Amino acid sequence: MIETLPRLSSFGQELDTAPEAFGWLRDSSEIVDDVEELRVRMADDGYIFLPGYLNREEVIEARRTCVQKLADAGQLDKNFDSMEAVAAPQSQVKFMPGLAQDNPALMKVLYDGPMMAFYEKLLGGPVRHFDFTWFRAVSPGRATPPHMDVVYMGRGTQKLFTSWTPLGDIDLETGGLIVLEKSHQHERLNKNYGAKDVDKFCTNRRGEGFTKMGGGGNISDGGWLSRTPDTLRKNLGGRWMTAPQFRMGDLLAFSVFTVHASLDNYSNRIRLSSDSRYQLASEPADERWIGPNPIGHGPAGKRGMIC
Repeated sequence: MIETLPRLSSFGQELDTAPEAFGWLRDSSEIVDDVEELRVRMADDGYIFLPGYLNREEVIEARRTCVQKLADAGQLDKNFDSMEAVAAPQSQVKFMPGLAQDNPALMKVLYDGPMMAFYEKLLGGPVRHFDFTWFRAVSPGRATPPHMDVVYMGRGTQKLFTSWTPLGDIDLETGGLIVLEKSHQHERLNKNYGAKDVDKFCTNRRGEGFTKMGGGGNISDGGWLSRTPDTLRKNLGGRWMTAPQFRMGDLLAFSVFTVHASLDNYSNRIRLSSDSRYQLASEPADERWIGPNPIGHGPAGKRGMIC
């Protein structure tokens, strides 16, 4: 049973926190050494949550580098210790991949040690990660709308997994990741939205809806599945799932077909987290996210098509 919760919202829409609409992520720590059960759990839930699985001291060192960069950029309130990441009054940051650059401490957390060992175990062979690291430094305010990762990185293998790694102790007020229960098993969603590519566009049509995402359709700009998370939950079923608190050292891994978003940040702190991607090294990788200078969603990543 979920205790009384504070007001929670995502992208400005208040969430229903009744037990049938909201719940806690399942802790998989007890099966971390059981490979077969881990695979069953991922197939079943669409995610694996391992509190304290990573080395907390290493994560703290990675955070130290990140907050120093934020401080140097004038994003932190100078009246507080930078490790608290209290936002400067004018701070309006969200996506800051530059914080992952020249950051050996973060690379150690994400691409060495327990993280890589987990994916080698889960996938049963040598693993590669994308060379691009998504880093979020979210000022107080609205969060990331619901989406699947596959629409941004689906040109290689679809046996691709995301690690969401908190680079701070994140309570409900600061707002962590939320996962939509069983959403990866929604067949109609996978065949429609999940088959899109944000970098495809129609060469034979012009105007709104034909230049944002292949074929147009009713998908909002940026590849988001919806801008109303609670309405989406009602339409798809399942509950929004999160943790009462995420702590540095926690690992949340999920399928690229798992619908997720984040809670709005009602605190005075900048929320730090990273998204990193992993797959078997033997399978094809999306060319947008590999190499020394990944092309990403830039002009070289676009693909024209007849709609």
